[in-house]
Parts: sequence; structure tokens; C-alpha cells
Amino acid sequence: MVANPSNRGFALRRRRCTFPYIVDFEPQPAVLRCRGDEDRATQSLRRPAFSRALTCARDVVVDLSELSFADSSLILDLAALARRLRMAGASLRLQGAQPHIQRLIELVGLDRLPGVVLETTV
Repeated sequence: MVANPSNRGFALRRRRCTFPYIVDFEPQPAVLRCRGDEDRATQSLRRPAFSRALTCARDVVVDLSELSFADSSLILDLAALARRLRMAGASLRLQGAQPHIQRLIELVGLDRLPGVVLETTV
């Protein structure tokens, strides 16, 4: 929010977010796409897509092929998503992770959670 100089007081108006959506969700088929750099600073921008993924009544595929960087905040959000999907009888399939992202997933143990499948390329 920024001050509006046209008013004598400090009336506030909302700023529009200019960040591109780097996480989006397509319900048909159920695919959550993560792109670019995902870290704590972009966490609030991915929440709408994660919320839409929760409304899906089937397994969700997470396409990580265009993700170049991720920190633990993304992994924790994916773990929470997987837990909620599992409670609804669905699972989370991670696809297309680059080697350094795959290593992070394995180090943190996301791939060992119930209802999470990490699909690796040979």
C-alpha cells in the first residue's frame, strides 16, 4: 500500500503485484507447474495455485522441468500439499526435476513421504 498524495490525509491504495506467476495449476489434467526461482520471497505468490490444486479430487502432477532454483520453503509447501492430498485419497507425483532439484528433494526426504512419487529420468 502506498500513500495517495492527492489526499490531505494518508489515504492508502493497493498496489498491483507485478511478479509473473511462476507457479500455476491446470485442473485438466491436474498439473502444478513450478518455474524459475522458488524461494521464501515468492512463497505467497504460489499459494493460489497450491490452493487450487487442493480442490482437485485426483492425483496431482508437479512439473518441475522449468524450475531452476528452490529452497526449503517450496519443499515444505509441497510436503503440506502432499499430506492434504493423501488425506483426500490422492497422491503427488513429482516430474522433470533437474539434478540439483532432485538432490534437494531426496536430501530433505520429500520423496519418502507417503503419497509422494518422485519420477526420475535415467
